[in-house]
Amino acid sequence: GLPDGDPRAHHLEEPSRVPAVFRLPLPPGTARTPPVARYAVPHAGVLPPDGARARGRPNGRRGRSTGRSHSGHRTPPVIVEAPVDGGSPESIHYNAWQFRQILARGVHGILLCQAENPAAVKAFVEACRYPFHPLGVGAGLDHGERGNGGQASAAPIWGVSNEEYLEIAEPWPLNPHGEMILGLKIENKRALNTVEATLKVPGISFAEWGPGDMALSHGYHSAQQPPRPPELEAARTRVRDACFANGIKFLDGGPPETVAARIDEGVMIAGSLEATAEAGRAHTNRSGVMPI
Repeated sequence: GLPDGDPRAHHLEEPSRVPAVFRLPLPPGTARTPPVARYAVPHAGVLPPDGARARGRPNGRRGRSTGRSHSGHRTPPVIVEAPVDGGSPESIHYNAWQFRQILARGVHGILLCQAENPAAVKAFVEACRYPFHPLGVGAGLDHGERGNGGQASAAPIWGVSNEEYLEIAEPWPLNPHGEMILGLKIENKRALNTVEATLKVPGISFAEWGPGDMALSHGYHSAQQPPRPPELEAARTRVRDACFANGIKFLDGGPPETVAARIDEGVMIAGSLEATAEAGRAHTNRSGVMPI
């Protein structure tokens, strides 16, 4: 697992068991006080995949002394940023084996980088689904393409039977009983130009605007911190609004000083350090609730 304070840990809230990871900060004063959760994103977006190393990672989380999460899940959610870009359906089809291998290791979701093409995102969702699930088929999706076998290695890590895994390894919120999370990075000009169509594809749970790569795409050498150039603020706003219009959770980061404003704005996932998570818990009146 990732230690407290590791910048690769993303923090969020979860008030109920289904889905595991996307019930995020409630407004101050809300009576319900769900536990605070954490999910980890191993960043492989620019690295070669290492299946041998990946085999041990989710299994290693089984022995945590904390036991089950507050939501009843066996582990915190683990979402892998795959080294595959979403520039074309062909790119997805050629690399679909990676999604299947990653999911067979027992992770809970995948984050697709450079999601530039709605047809590529459609192929991505289909590659991660089993073919017998009907939701969305004929309404923006074709049947799933994930094959038999991987459930035998993934189910024990999820703490469920093979049969139950086959039923719940489905993208939420397309399937309200699904517990698999599929996300997108809208992180360059090409992706920005298609974001409204891209986020209409069924099966996506969350999206982010990828400020680092978005800055490079606009000619800057590094991610720009607020106050940002107007074109980057406009890019962030466009991705955020497309998320809101399609019922998709919006991921954004920031320091502790800005997390309250982000929550009030509607940001539902924060890529952050521990200090930002603590500030978010304080803003939502949950400082006494420990992670997982």
